[in-house]
Amino acid sequence: MIRKVARQIVEARGYQVAEAENGQEALHKCQMAMPDLIILDWDMPVMTGIEFLAALRALDVPSQPKVVFCTTKSGAMEIHKGINVGADEYVTKPFDQASLMAKLENIGAA
Repeated sequence: MIRKVARQIVEARGYQVAEAENGQEALHKCQMAMPDLIILDWDMPVMTGIEFLAALRALDVPSQPKVVFCTTKSGAMEIHKGINVGADEYVTKPFDQASLMAKLENIGAA
């Protein structure tokens, strides 16, 4: 449900959306065609959001995408860890259109 809501929000802003079932699939898709924006969950099968983001930021690519963590993890330590690994912004679930749009605007992705 959260993916569906996020998809509708970013598609309405003109983004073409591709989804991945897990972090490993997402990393593979990024290696094939780097997106401009990634909305990332922390808890994913196969490879966590933190693992995915560390691998993404380690790629030698001309341009890195903006990354927004979208997760239930709301503690200061988790937020700090997500930002330190390379997230540009952080939004906690559940979220609404206004809160996600504010985060996207903060990073120049709205």
